[in-house]
Amino acid sequence: MHRFLRALALLAILGGCATRPPHPDTFSFGVMGDVPYAESEVSAVAAMIARMGTEPLAFVVHVGDLKAGSNSPCTDELLAGRRAMLDASPHALVYTPGDNDWTDCRRATNGSMDPLERLARLRALFFADAWSLGRSRMPLARQDGCAERGGASCACPGIPENRLWTKAGVVFATIHVVSSNDNKGFDAANDAEQRCRAAANRAWIERAARMAEAPGQRGLVVLGHVNPWLSDRSGVHDPLFAQLAAVGRRLAQPMLYVHGDTHAYTLDRPFRDSLGKPVENIVRLEVPGSPLVGWVRVTVDPNDPALFRVEPRL
Repeated sequence: MHRFLRALALLAILGGCATRPPHPDTFSFGVMGDVPYAESEVSAVAAMIARMGTEPLAFVVHVGDLKAGSNSPCTDELLAGRRAMLDASPHALVYTPGDNDWTDCRRATNGSMDPLERLARLRALFFADAWSLGRSRMPLARQDGCAERGGASCACPGIPENRLWTKAGVVFATIHVVSSNDNKGFDAANDAEQRCRAAANRAWIERAARMAEAPGQRGLVVLGHVNPWLSDRSGVHDPLFAQLAAVGRRLAQPMLYVHGDTHAYTLDRPFRDSLGKPVENIVRLEVPGSPLVGWVRVTVDPNDPALFRVEPRL
């Protein structure tokens, strides 16, 4: 309850300039995540996506976990059903994976499946081209090429699920960062996967930051799955979020980090720089999740000094 009240207080701050006339470039987008878990939620999520389609949204983003983490085998049939559900969105829909979607497939209750094989299947099914999902697909930049070099060779390739686009002077970037210790600490093959994906994420954030620094750009939105402020976290995500804090300090523009993972609607400013000082221009938004089927509307208004106005649809 205290987290919810703090979120409402920050919402009031971020919405304080809502009475100003909106800028001609004003637009809204929707964010959701951590649904559906139970099969009983699938129809509710499909109905929610249809309702979102009646609102004037530029696009929708799902920040990962299309299924439960346990007692939910990661079958091709389930993934195909989730792809069809997202593709039914009237708006363009961008998806970035969560740990339940592939990492946790190794669990016995999920069929003891190979996470790396499931990740490859996820990429083939959801990220085979450079377009969003949804009925009104939009083109996206995707991370091709080399993310990290080792001498003359490529040590870590880019990952196709990392996407980037711009709208009205705001840069949007998805990064593939997940819970379950980001897939680290299980075996050598999965450690290698995690190391290269982390390198790819760092390179992608830097590319987005350079774009946001260009003249005429107004802000930056980074979207991923993991909540890095967990009490039981191992520190595997610390370098990435230190980078985000440094980017926010460097840009001195409004910046938004959107995630799921822990299913609790949250709106606050938890980022700290290397000296422990708050980075006030970065707002963190966590979307609600199962068993609550809800979403969050974010309005981008260049006439608002905060730039982002947040409205939970709980």
